[in-house]
Order: sequence, then C-alpha cells, then structure tokens
Amino acid sequence: MRRSGWAAVFALSFTLLHAEVPPAAGEALARIASEAMQKARIPAVSVAVAQGDGPIWASAWGFADLENRVPATPDSLFRIGSISKPFTGVAALQLREAGRLDLEAEVQQYVPSFPRKKWPINTRLLLCHQAGIRNYQGGEFDSTRNYSGVLDALQIFARDPLIHEPGSKYAYTTYGINLAGAVVEAAAGRPFAEQVKSRIFDPSGVTAMQPDDVYRLIPRRAHGYRKRKDGTLENCALADTSNKLPGGGWVSTATDVVLFARALLDGKLLKPESVELMWTPQKLSSGEATGYGLCWGLYRKDGLLVAEHGGTQQGIKSHLLVVPEKKLIVAVLTNLEESGAADIARALLAELWKGSQP
Repeated sequence: MRRSGWAAVFALSFTLLHAEVPPAAGEALARIASEAMQKARIPAVSVAVAQGDGPIWASAWGFADLENRVPATPDSLFRIGSISKPFTGVAALQLREAGRLDLEAEVQQYVPSFPRKKWPINTRLLLCHQAGIRNYQGGEFDSTRNYSGVLDALQIFARDPLIHEPGSKYAYTTYGINLAGAVVEAAAGRPFAEQVKSRIFDPSGVTAMQPDDVYRLIPRRAHGYRKRKDGTLENCALADTSNKLPGGGWVSTATDVVLFARALLDGKLLKPESVELMWTPQKLSSGEATGYGLCWGLYRKDGLLVAEHGGTQQGIKSHLLVVPEKKLIVAVLTNLEESGAADIARALLAELWKGSQP
C-alpha cells in the first residue's frame, strides 16, 4: 500500500470503546499509535490503557483482515504470544498460596513422567528462565502439529539434556514455561486452561480471552501478517500454538489484557507478598540479578518499577506494561511480526506518565 492508502485506513476504521483519559491525552495516544502504524505499515493496532480506577480507554485502527477488508475494533482478538507467560506465573503463585505447590520442590513431584536430568530443577527456576530447559530449535517455532494438551506438548523437549546447570544462567525459554504449566495443571488437579479461566480470567472480568485453537471458529479473530524483503505484506506462516499454551498460546483483546493486569494490581488474584515475589528480579547462583522476576520482565523508570512482557509469534507483536505505583497499564496488540509493539507501548506509557505527574 502507498502511504495515502494507510492514511485512509485510519479514517475508516478507528474505533473508541471508552474514554477515561482526558481528551487531549486521548488524541495524543491516538496520534502515537497511528503514526507508528503508518511508519511500520502495520495492518492493525489495538490499544487499551488503564489509568487509576476508571473505565478502560481502548481503541483500534486498521484491518484485522486485509484480504476481506475487515476493520479492526477493540473487540478483535489477536494472538498475544508471550504475554501468556504471566498467567502461568500467577497460576503457580496462587497454588503456592493455597499450599498446593512448592516452588522449590523438584518438578517430578508434580509431573513424574518428566525425565530426571543431570541436575534437579524446580518450578521457581522454570518461571524465571534459569532451569536450563532449551528453547526452540530447528523448525519447532513454526510447528503445525496439534497437541492434545499441556502434558502432551512436553514430548518435544522432555528427553533433551539441560543446556546449563540450573540457577547458573538466564536463558529465555518458552518450553520451560510449558513445563511450569504442566506443574500447575497437576497441582490444581484440572486442565491448565480451565484453571487459568476460573482462577484468573473470571475474577478479572476477562470475557473474550481464550486458547488459540486453530480448529475452532473464533469470532473476530484477527489474521496475522509479515513483511517480505521488499517491505510488502504477506500472510504469516502457519502455526498451531497447542504446543505452548502456558508460554504463548492465547488470543485476546487488548482490553482483556488490561483487565488481567488491573485485577493483579487490585489484589483480586494474589496476596501482596506473592505479587512482591513475582515482581522481584531473580538472582543467579552467582548473586547477579537478571532483570526478570517470575514470568515478568522488570525495569525502573524514574525510580518506579515497571513490569512488562512482550509477545512474538507468527503474525503478531504484542506488549504489556504495568506501573504498579501509578496504576498505569498499557497493552498493545498488532497483527504484524515486525511492528515494534514494544516501542509503541513505551511511547504511550511516556505520554501517560507525563500526564500523571503532580
């Protein structure tokens, strides 16, 4: 598309769900998102923002389906990729609070079918990417095989050796979170998706988020795209995400992502001490802090904690930012692999941060 074509997209398909931020701030957020969309040629961007306790500001631009010219709306569901990981972390900590999961116990206490390794591994090390479980290799990222459940998907890596001694290194791995999801499932005594829905989504008021089942008819599901070498768009590669529900297998609206984060801030999901543990940077055996807690990336802006997680998957880029002390939450979902969703989210956060100064 020519730039004029992208400009037409904004005029035709901008939708605003709720307006809680001041009008001038809303206009600034819309400008940031639309300019980023034009620059990167993103087919669709969906944004939701929470500031304080008021209604969520949510809007969408562009097309959820380019081939059929279906406009994106705040109700469009996008793959969210690794934004899924914090759900697994919260589920594990809920079970810890209930006395049903010991984060320091060997994983075989909960998943006895998982082969023992050279060194013991536990759930805490899985949640902070220090257990030594490998990540994707070969063509696994583009897997189109359908798996019957969380336990079934462990067969991809279960017999492989650890890539390092647990606790000695940080090595990001979706497969490690998948194993943590299997622990959650066993400790809860019910399917992983059911546990997340009943204990996390329902208390949060989340209504649309669901597993990214490639066979189910999911209304308002957005299509995903990628760029060719010349910058033009094409459909993304096929992928069946049943191989990684705990680590990256959900679809959602931006609003539902924000509702989850707000419920976390409001104490609806975890006790304060559990949230503090989750948002404390974990340390290696050497004493070095990693900048990653239990399923959350962590950094500081102007001395305040920012918890975040991004998502990269076939046809999407996504990003979630949470500033607990300011009760600021930003979720950005896009249907383009090279969209720069993290940059968009941080620019939106900077705008909100500016407006929240005393």
